[in-house]
Amino acid sequence: MTYRTGMTLVIGAGIVWSLQGLVFRQIDTAGTWSVLFWRSLGMLPALLIFLAWRAKGSPLPAIRAVGLAGVMGGLGLVGAFGGAIYAIQSTTIANAVFLFTASPFLTALIGWAALGERVHPVTWAAMGLAMAGIYVMVSDGLSGGAMAGNIAALSSALGFAVFTVTLRWGKVADSLPSVLLGGVFSLITGACMAGYLGQPLSVPPADALWAMAMGAVTLSGGMVLYELGSRIIPAAETALLSNIEVMLAPLWVWLFLDETASSATFAGGAILLVAVTVNGISGARRAAAA
Repeated sequence: MTYRTGMTLVIGAGIVWSLQGLVFRQIDTAGTWSVLFWRSLGMLPALLIFLAWRAKGSPLPAIRAVGLAGVMGGLGLVGAFGGAIYAIQSTTIANAVFLFTASPFLTALIGWAALGERVHPVTWAAMGLAMAGIYVMVSDGLSGGAMAGNIAALSSALGFAVFTVTLRWGKVADSLPSVLLGGVFSLITGACMAGYLGQPLSVPPADALWAMAMGAVTLSGGMVLYELGSRIIPAAETALLSNIEVMLAPLWVWLFLDETASSATFAGGAILLVAVTVNGISGARRAAAA
């Protein structure tokens, strides 16, 4: 695979992921846990088919190879997936996706605290800038999006950070089997929480189909493209390239659904995006020098 092909795949992943907000807005009545259940149900066969195709046989050896770290990472994805769904249902797409970008900084903090990984001074500075952007966004209160939605979006970012750090801790090179486990755990969690809260899983067929399509196409498809591209593109650069999701997701809902967000959301989101970009460029330069 050439560098250009890898770059195209990672950008493609960001474009595919950016469509999720648009798909979410097609779901009328299904609640958070019902959507989590049906989306996971659509996601699992897509990932299983890809893993089996890549292994030219059973995907079980690859799944077993991730071990405890992969299981812990999959559990982290339950919070990431559930938090993202609640956030998008509770606030604007722009508000949610901008707050998702806090994940690299949460990853750095957890890696520093749990694994003793060194945090570069540029990353510390970018974290401070990111916190300022988050403050601008959440200080806007309910006009920029329900506070519960803001908290859910940050919880989703935290879940992805846990996923990343646990795989790093276990030296897991292939993330897709762990993503598959995350889908299994999310399916079970969605069913259990929906039952506990009295949220019916028997949603309108259109809602179930949209959620399953999101799991099979936009979520799994994006993960596959990202995994393939990241095999040749350095991690810091993949994080930068996939940020196209953050720029496109609010654009799609504005173009097709006329959904807008407050000025504070875009101001704080711009600050966050600058912080992520600065950190990514610094990481890419360090990787190139190494």
